[in-house]
Amino acid sequence: MSRVVVTGLGVLAPNGNGTDDYWSNTLAGKSGIAPISLYDASRYPCTLAGEVPGFDAEVRVPGKLRAQTDHMTHLALAATEAALADAQADPAAFGEYEMGVVTANSSGGTVFGQRELEKLWSKGPEHVGAYMAVAWFYAATTGQISIRHKMRGPCGVLVAEQAGGLDAIGHAVRQVRREGLRLIVTGGTDASLSPAGLTAQLTTGLLSHRSDPHRAYLPFDRAAAGYVPGQGGAVLLLEDYGSAVKRGAPRLYGEIAGYAAGFDPGSRHVLPRVIVKALTAAGAGPDDVDVVFADALGDFAADRQEARALRELFGPRGVPVTAPKTMTGRLYAGGGPLDVASALLAIRDQVIPPTVNVADPVPGDELDLVLGEPRPAPVRTALVVARGFGGFCTAIVVRALP
Repeated sequence: MSRVVVTGLGVLAPNGNGTDDYWSNTLAGKSGIAPISLYDASRYPCTLAGEVPGFDAEVRVPGKLRAQTDHMTHLALAATEAALADAQADPAAFGEYEMGVVTANSSGGTVFGQRELEKLWSKGPEHVGAYMAVAWFYAATTGQISIRHKMRGPCGVLVAEQAGGLDAIGHAVRQVRREGLRLIVTGGTDASLSPAGLTAQLTTGLLSHRSDPHRAYLPFDRAAAGYVPGQGGAVLLLEDYGSAVKRGAPRLYGEIAGYAAGFDPGSRHVLPRVIVKALTAAGAGPDDVDVVFADALGDFAADRQEARALRELFGPRGVPVTAPKTMTGRLYAGGGPLDVASALLAIRDQVIPPTVNVADPVPGDELDLVLGEPRPAPVRTALVVARGFGGFCTAIVVRALP
């Protein structure tokens, strides 16, 4: 079975516009969660979010594409350019059918839809109804990346809320192995910060209504009261190991060693089963894992379920656990890929990024949470966990190369 490696990263997150910016701010414990600035959120119970700072779509995205696509696609196009540049991979040097694109999305084109609906509403309410059916879309990001870079091999989009970004990476690995692709763009971005997008998210009852950015999103804390939404994510460039070495890729961040997914909205047993399957696929066991990047929903019951699964598999305080998403909010389809990027950077720099703001961990969880500041540690194998609303559950194992 061929080894699939990550050769490029492109990150756009609420606490960092670019991979280096994101990583340095994350290690410094700098949060990007703040009052929503994209629209007047004072009428809504959720007033905080993570917004990507300093992102100028007029500079990063060509005009025609910018007008015809949603903000999530703007972010993905820019992150893809960054990942290709990081890997020093010129698509023109590959065969068009040797490349593919697999990304994830959760919210659809809510920002684009909001903008178009407002235009129609200005003409009169009778114009709105006909547009509603086509205002929401998921596959635009994959399609635009594929068209822009002439990547005509297998393409796809995964929709599984927060778990979808990891599913996209897992599917991309299969495409490299089964279809013989040399290069594939994968990961995910989301951008659902519009009045319509926020209203849809509020229906879950899981968003935090607190107005203090330091107290709003507290996973594994006794004061947990939900999560804060965010925009952004990460795009990863995957290549077959042999092909990457042959072309002289400047860096190999690590390999996607194992992946597993499950779905069971009514059982607390699905998460440990999925983790075990991902470890088995990687040829690893619990003792091999150096850090867990937790899903960390911020909901008291869901956090207890995740803590129980980790305790059962690794033992009480058996492995360091972190949730750097406390500095970004939950990015939906972009959250899992951002955690994978963080895991690869942790392997590169031999340091575990912190979980911020959590001050009163639930004693019964018995988790070795990395709190407040980064922890230097040997990191060779990392486990990334993501759960999606409704019962989706995914785990990925990333590992350093020899």
